[in-house]
Amino acid sequence: KTALNIKQTFNKKKNKKELERIDKSHPDHIFPLVLTSATQELFGCRADEDVTGDDPYRLLKKEDIIQDMKTRAAISDFSPIKQAILDYPEDEILLVFDRDFTYGQSFYLVLTVDAKESMLRSPAEVDGEEEEEGESEDLSEIMVQKTPEPQAWVSLGSEREIEDESLMDTRPKVRYSHTYTIHKRNTHHIHNTQLFTQLCYKVSRLRRETGAPLHFSDYSTECVECSPYQDSSFSTRRMERASGVQAVPVTSSSSSQTVWKHKRNMWTQYQPRVLDEEEKENILLSKNLKNFLNSVTLRVEVAIQQNIIMNMFVDDWRDLAEEVPVLGGKANTQLKKYQSFTDLNHSKNKTISYINWHPAVSGVIAVAVRERLSYEERIDSSTKLLLNPALILFWSFSDPINPQLMLECPDDVFCFEFCPSDPNIIAGGCMNGQVVLWDISAHMERLQGARAGVGGKNNLHGNTLVTDTPVVRYCAVSGIENGHKAPVTDIQWLPDTFEVSRTGIPLENKNQTSVQIVTCAPDCCVMFWDLRAPRVVSQSQIDRKQKTEEKILDNPHGVPNTFKHLNLTWKPLIRVTLPKVDGRGEYSPMKLSLRESLFNSPSGTVHVQYTVNISEHIYTDKNNVSICQDGEIVYTDWKLEKDNESGRLFSPKPTHCFRVHDGLVNTVLRSPFFKDIILSVGLWNFAIWKEGVTNGPILQSPYSQKNCTLGFWSLTRPAVFFIGKEDGNLEIWDLLEKTHEPSQTHTITTAPITCIKPWVISVKQQLLAVSEHLGTLHILEVPRRLLHPSSKEKLNVSMYFEKEVERLIYFEKRQEMRAKEKREMDAEEQRRKMEIGAVSMKSVKEAEQDELKEWEEYRKLENLLLKNMGLLTESHDPVES
Repeated sequence: KTALNIKQTFNKKKNKKELERIDKSHPDHIFPLVLTSATQELFGCRADEDVTGDDPYRLLKKEDIIQDMKTRAAISDFSPIKQAILDYPEDEILLVFDRDFTYGQSFYLVLTVDAKESMLRSPAEVDGEEEEEGESEDLSEIMVQKTPEPQAWVSLGSEREIEDESLMDTRPKVRYSHTYTIHKRNTHHIHNTQLFTQLCYKVSRLRRETGAPLHFSDYSTECVECSPYQDSSFSTRRMERASGVQAVPVTSSSSSQTVWKHKRNMWTQYQPRVLDEEEKENILLSKNLKNFLNSVTLRVEVAIQQNIIMNMFVDDWRDLAEEVPVLGGKANTQLKKYQSFTDLNHSKNKTISYINWHPAVSGVIAVAVRERLSYEERIDSSTKLLLNPALILFWSFSDPINPQLMLECPDDVFCFEFCPSDPNIIAGGCMNGQVVLWDISAHMERLQGARAGVGGKNNLHGNTLVTDTPVVRYCAVSGIENGHKAPVTDIQWLPDTFEVSRTGIPLENKNQTSVQIVTCAPDCCVMFWDLRAPRVVSQSQIDRKQKTEEKILDNPHGVPNTFKHLNLTWKPLIRVTLPKVDGRGEYSPMKLSLRESLFNSPSGTVHVQYTVNISEHIYTDKNNVSICQDGEIVYTDWKLEKDNESGRLFSPKPTHCFRVHDGLVNTVLRSPFFKDIILSVGLWNFAIWKEGVTNGPILQSPYSQKNCTLGFWSLTRPAVFFIGKEDGNLEIWDLLEKTHEPSQTHTITTAPITCIKPWVISVKQQLLAVSEHLGTLHILEVPRRLLHPSSKEKLNVSMYFEKEVERLIYFEKRQEMRAKEKREMDAEEQRRKMEIGAVSMKSVKEAEQDELKEWEEYRKLENLLLKNMGLLTESHDPVES
């Protein structure tokens, strides 16, 4: 009753206001109306059909009008004068067709009984009553049609502004008088003199020709010409001019009329024409059919041969464009802005930590947001963070303003992934080290209903938008004491083809459902988690009875009981540590990459093949590549080994360890086309690795001026990958075009890029999701050149990788050869030095002996000379002495 009274009061006020807005140019006893075609057909007053200019009157029943107002309420054409109709004393109201729009509308309703009677009377009756009653004169005066008269123009002050901006003369114009003296020897030739405004011409004769005889001729006066010339007195340049300019929008009026008809329920049934056997036989034996078959047989055979020889449905132009790309060109190579998502309530002052496209619902993307706080700020605002839980927002192209779904998280989420076998299950890693599970199966209809056609932008807003966003609470979360001791930086689902045991041995997954995940964190360990309920030891009969008698309590938050058995009791199945190669300390993993390859044996048994450490078991060991906090790339095996002395299980040392990045490494990702090719991105550079090649990366980029934040492979081109930078630029690398620098660089934002995820819509369209540090998600459309690979691109890229491997092996062999040559040269040098030393010792002794012989020969010669001279006797021989 209260709502009804309020509505009636509102309608009374509305009707009163409508009556006050009635144009005063018409009499008070009538009301102009606009009647739609539906109302005209309902009351039988169609213009120029039921009512005409000669017969403009129609009596309407008051009950029908009131019933129309009750049925259609505010839509009724009589709703503006509802109160006047209710107060009308009689049962019939006069409606007049105003063909000439005298009162502004095509119809008007008579609201008084006297006016109705005066209009319905004939002119003769009105003239007779004018002599007897004065009241009829008043009624006749009421019906006099008045021609609208123009009203005086009322100034509002606009002409003053125009006059202030106009240029007006402040003094009278000066009249210049020029006297031109025209001297002609034959003045009789001048028969016509023209007068010009403000110019005076004086024609005179030379003094020496005064009194000379005149000679007239028939010379044409039209050839007399007074050529203009420039007068320096009137060539003043205008340096400044004040003028008023007013911008007026260009308007256009257009209209269209559509014949509106009532919708009718109709149906049509078709029945195929069936020929009987006699008609079929007559047609098959007819001469026309034989002639037709004979005429087209040759053409059909030629067409069949052409279809076998070549495919006529191939688009040659598209193949030509793919085979001859425009290197370095800008035509159809730029990323185009497709859509952007941001939320002022839930992503304000937050950054996007991870994004993921929904694998089953096209046009839906999930975004994890976290606070932009330092460690000290997070501690100071811990109470506020508890009151405002972290969220994962689901965006849809149908509504870029409001998120379609929100997942509540116990803490900021750094990574999350959809389950490969069931997209309704989502696993995420939190900043406090916990692992969280969600089940969104109850909201799939909402996501599918909000899905928009992503084939073009015209279809993005075609669905009904729902602004009430539901919040889904997590189903299960691991205990803090059983999880990681640092933020979970990476999480991945194991494929549905195998599972691991408690010792790390891969086993065949017979259920073909992904039930295990693997996580890593900077706490020096990698953990494997199992979603299935743990095996419980046999319970006593009393415990079983109590368990059956327990009543299942309803969850007050509406959370499904999918993983109720894991909530707060979830423990990792395997805990793998990463000891360093030198045995001093452990590695701190940040990202991990798993590899598996399946093949079917002749006996039908499914084998899981891995790269190294093959064991004798039917399932061999599985290796993974881990990225550590110090910039190392570690290649290790997760299978736990048993200590022979103590019997305890321990993690083996990594097989290989490389360090080509300085600082934190943020990406390790396998190529979607080559499972043995891995892309790693560090702070200053990126590298491409080939599994099995232990000599180092096959490609390493030069150091960049800005930090690299992450990278991602293209999903359609084997040679293309994307690198995000700290300054908001997105680099596109094409290995078949350039390897020393990016082929393209696009400026996406001014903030650092936090995540990149491509998504293939169709063969002709691909989108690239790029998130930034300020909390905005950008959706870009990939151009055609980056979308379609060439016919032999995969083969060319594979050959390029093989050449790089050969180059790396050759480089290593070259280094070994150079080292061997250096060792040989050092040995030769050492041998030479030793030989030189030995030779030097021998030469000294020989030199002394030679000197001694020369001295003896000299003494003998001296003695011989002294004897010959008689200065020396044989008894005083100096040689003997």
